[in-house]
Amino acid sequence: MAEIKKQSPQQKQTTAVKQTPVAKPVATVRKPDTHTAFFTKENYKWMIIGGIIIILGMILMSGGKSQDPNTFDPKVVYSTTRITIAPILIIGGLLVELYAILRKPEQEANAQV
Repeated sequence: MAEIKKQSPQQKQTTAVKQTPVAKPVATVRKPDTHTAFFTKENYKWMIIGGIIIILGMILMSGGKSQDPNTFDPKVVYSTTRITIAPILIIGGLLVELYAILRKPEQEANAQV
């Protein structure tokens, strides 16, 4: 019968070390001059427009001070401006902000086509 050789722990380690290492892929490093900004001037312009629309909606929703604090005037509190126009402006401003964030710059849009 064939003899079975027992390896000592030191021999097992040396056989594992003798194996050839696997080459690891090298990560590419971006050059600093290829850095692109997330937003362009157009994006910031649309963000400012959206912010102004939201602020206008908030201003329209506030106010309406009553002449006499002891009386309740439902025409002032439940006016069309406060319960309809102002919320529509705020939601419209938020949609403009969403457009401003998701809008791609013109250079990248043309390069991908």
